[in-house]
Amino acid sequence: AIKEPVVDVVDAKAIVTDSVPILHLDILTCTKEDLSFHVPFKLTAARNDFIHGLVAYFECAFTQVHKPIGFSTAPFCQYTHWKQTLFYLPDDDPITVCQHEEMVGELICHPNKKNNRDLDIQISFTFSGQYHKHCEKKIDYRLR
Repeated sequence: AIKEPVVDVVDAKAIVTDSVPILHLDILTCTKEDLSFHVPFKLTAARNDFIHGLVAYFECAFTQVHKPIGFSTAPFCQYTHWKQTLFYLPDDDPITVCQHEEMVGELICHPNKKNNRDLDIQISFTFSGQYHKHCEKKIDYRLR
């Protein structure tokens, strides 16, 4: 089943892992084709806790101007109206992680074929830790 991500504010204290970049785009040189991508990722737990979902945000820098400026929509930065995007795990089944344990996965994103303003996003990952012995998930999302 396709799930819809939630755009909302995430408290920085709710972030359990490190943050990793997924995609870098240069607005001066990017093409329409760059908006479809397939990226591996590895997240490392910063503390013992539960992972209920993954959080996405973006950072933006305008450097080709007289006075460069930028901002971040990260949970640990000043609030913006863009908020964050939450990709909740299915079945209300959080993953129990211990500090330094790793989640390894990939994110595939492309415009929806019927409405190119929507994004079809697939997140797949594996995790094996002290309390959550083996977990392998592949989740399809549609961001409208």
